[in-house]
Amino acid sequence: MVKSSESGTQARPAAEKTGGKRTAAKKTATKTATTAKKTPAAKSAAAKKSGAAKKSTAGKKTAAPKKAAKTTASKTTAAKKTAAAKKQAPAAGAAARAPESHTALVRRARKINRELAEVYSYAHPELDFENPYQLLLATVLSAQTTDLRVNQTTPGLFARYPEPEDLAAANPEEVEELIRPTGFFRAKTKSIMGIARAVRDEFGGEVPGRLEDLVKLPGVGRKTAFVVLGNAFGVPGITVDTHFGRLVRRWRWTEETDPDKVERAVGALFPKSEWTELSHRVIFHGRRICHSRKPACGACPITPLCPAYGEGETDPEKARKLLKYEMGGMPGQRLKPPPDYPGKPAPPLGAA
Repeated sequence: MVKSSESGTQARPAAEKTGGKRTAAKKTATKTATTAKKTPAAKSAAAKKSGAAKKSTAGKKTAAPKKAAKTTASKTTAAKKTAAAKKQAPAAGAAARAPESHTALVRRARKINRELAEVYSYAHPELDFENPYQLLLATVLSAQTTDLRVNQTTPGLFARYPEPEDLAAANPEEVEELIRPTGFFRAKTKSIMGIARAVRDEFGGEVPGRLEDLVKLPGVGRKTAFVVLGNAFGVPGITVDTHFGRLVRRWRWTEETDPDKVERAVGALFPKSEWTELSHRVIFHGRRICHSRKPACGACPITPLCPAYGEGETDPEKARKLLKYEMGGMPGQRLKPPPDYPGKPAPPLGAA
C-alpha cells in the first residue's frame, strides 16, 4: 500500500506537467490567432499613414515650384529695377570712378547747356523791369529775398519814384515803408537812394553800361552788374547767384565757392556769347528741378550727365511732385512775364 501511494504521488506531477504543456500551447495558439486578426487592421493603418505621407510629400513638392516661381519673379523685378537705374545714370557712375579730363569736362558742360536750352527755351530774368534803371533797383532789392516778393513790391516804388532824380530827393522813411516787404529795408533804402543820386549826378540820369562804372555804385557788385549788363545792355556776363553756384559745384564744373572764382572757372568752359543765357538756364533749373535739399532727380533732363544723380528723389512719380513754378502748375515769379512764358503770371502783393 505504501508503494501504491508513492506510485500515485509520482504520477500526479507527470500529469500536471502534461497539463501545463497543453495550457501553454493553448495560450500560444490564442496569441497567434489574435495577432493574425490584428494584422489586416495594422496593415490598413500603415497604408493610410503611408498615403498621408505621400500626399504631404506631393503637396510640398507642388508648393516648392510656386515658391520658386515667386522668388524668380521677385529676382526678375529687382534685376529690371537695377538695370533701369544703371541705364538712367551711366555717366554718374563713370564720373565717380575716374577723374575727368578738362576736355571731357568741357564737352559734358556744353552738353548740359544744350539740354537745358531745349527744356528752358523761354529762360529769362525773373525780375519785372521796363528799363535799365528799374532792373538795377530790382536786382539790388532781390538780395536775401525772392524775385516774386521784389516783383510784388516794385510797382509801388516805381509808380512813386519813376526817375532817378525822384528817388534821389525822396524821404527815406517813405522809401523804407514801400520796400519793407523785401526785408533789410533800411540798408536797401540807403543803397537804392545812393544809386539814384549817383546816376543823377555822375551819369546824367542814365544807368551806365560798363562793368567798371556799375560796380562803383552803392550796393552793386559783379553779380548785380552782370544782371544789368546782360539783360538791359546785351553785354555777356555770368550771374553767380546762390542757385548758380550750388549747381555748378553739384555738376563738378568747379569746386570754387567764391563767386568771382566761380565766374572765371565756368566762363572758361563756354563761349562768351553763351554766358548770359547759360546763367538763366542754370538758375531756372535750380529753382524748378535741382533743388537744394531734395532735387527731383527722377524728373531731371540731364540725369545721364550729372555726377550727383541719386542725391534726390529718383522715383519719377514722386520726383514730378517736387517740381515748381510752371513745371509744377504753379504761378511763376513775374507779374508781367515775357510773351513766350508757358506758366501763369504771379499775383500782385496782397492778392488771395
